[in-house]
Amino acid sequence: MQRLRRLLMAFVLITGMLYLALCAVLFAAQRSLIYPAPHTEPSKLRDQPGFGVVPLATGLNVDRFYLPAPPGAPTVVHFHGNGEQLLWQQGLGQALGDAGLGFLAVEYPGYGASPGSPSEAGLYASAEAALQFLREQGVKPEDVVLSGRSLGTGVAVEMARRGYGARMVLVSPYTSMVAMGQRTVPFLPASLLMRDRYLSLDKARDIPIPVLIIHGEQDEVVPVDMGRTLGQRFPQARVVTVPGAGHNDVLERGGQQEFARLATFALDGTWAARQE
Repeated sequence: MQRLRRLLMAFVLITGMLYLALCAVLFAAQRSLIYPAPHTEPSKLRDQPGFGVVPLATGLNVDRFYLPAPPGAPTVVHFHGNGEQLLWQQGLGQALGDAGLGFLAVEYPGYGASPGSPSEAGLYASAEAALQFLREQGVKPEDVVLSGRSLGTGVAVEMARRGYGARMVLVSPYTSMVAMGQRTVPFLPASLLMRDRYLSLDKARDIPIPVLIIHGEQDEVVPVDMGRTLGQRFPQARVVTVPGAGHNDVLERGGQQEFARLATFALDGTWAARQE
């Protein structure tokens, strides 16, 4: 019996040590998992029309892509997903330009051709630098439409919380990075381990601007229920779910028309039907 007890205690001790080691590994590696950060050569974008840089307070310059709006039209400020980069936002920008809108996208530190390392604070710094750039171009605050896709929805929500933007579009949004961590590794204490938290659900109630949430009904990465939950928390939100769409094709399957419609609608207080 005593030998069995010792074996049991040894098993518990080894299991506990392995569990703590796994927690330590994931804590150290979490940013490489959250930010896979595609890269590109600077020459592929910096000599093309619309591309330039914006300075950060840290002294780094990050890349941006800007298509000015026609006179009196809104400008969409877009924050891309974690597996994307600035270079790949040209198609969305041109499509929204064809719809009569301006477009601005900014790169994250460590992504594309931009220097640095990505983090929640770093992404917010890029976003504010982009919005400052837009202000310097003479774009009025009431003509700014915040936009985010996947990871970028957390950036857009934080910018709205800070008072930027008159409208917001969230494509495939998550409630928080902590909730995503809990979903991905439910056997680990994500609420204790996550460094970059992106607490969109906690922030939503204090964001009064009209919000459109577009989510694929077959989203295999961020469950559509997260989009619906966020839609219930914002004071003015409309949720559009796209049948048959997954995480990466929701705009391509019909969400882009809704995107452009929100960006151009008149702020008369009649738009915000709660859900679809």
